[in-house]
Amino acid sequence: MNNPATETLSVIVERDLPFPPEKIWRALTQPHLIQEWLMKNDFKPLVDHRFKFSADWGAVDGQVLVVEPNKTLSYTWAAYGLESVIVWTLTPTHTGTHLRMEQSGFRPDQQQAYHGAQGGWQRFFAALEQVLARVD
Repeated sequence: MNNPATETLSVIVERDLPFPPEKIWRALTQPHLIQEWLMKNDFKPLVDHRFKFSADWGAVDGQVLVVEPNKTLSYTWAAYGLESVIVWTLTPTHTGTHLRMEQSGFRPDQQQAYHGAQGGWQRFFAALEQVLARVD
C-alpha cells in the first residue's frame, strides 16, 4: 500500500514535432540552443556532469543522469527545495519525432511548484518549437 504522504506528482508534456530526433537532441543538449528556449546554462550531455540553469527568477542546479543520444536525456532539477528528475524521451515517427518530457518528484506539499511547472513547461515547449523551426 502506498503511503499518500510519500507519493509524488509528475508533470508530463508530450508533443509530435515535425523535426528529426537529431535536431531536437541538439536543442536539448547544446548550451547556446538551450539558452534560447529554456535558460542560461553550462550544460554538457555527459553523465554525472553538474550544471546550472539560471534565469531572472533564480537558478536550477542539475546533474546529468542518462545520455542516450537522440533517444533519452535525464537530469536532476533542484530549485527552491524541489528535488525532481527530468526525463526527455525522443521517439521517431513517420512525420518527425514524438517528444515526451516528464518532471517527477513533486511532493504533495509542493503544489505551487507543481502548478508553476505545468505552466512553465508549456511556455518552454512553445519556445523550443520556435527554436527548432528557426535553426538548421
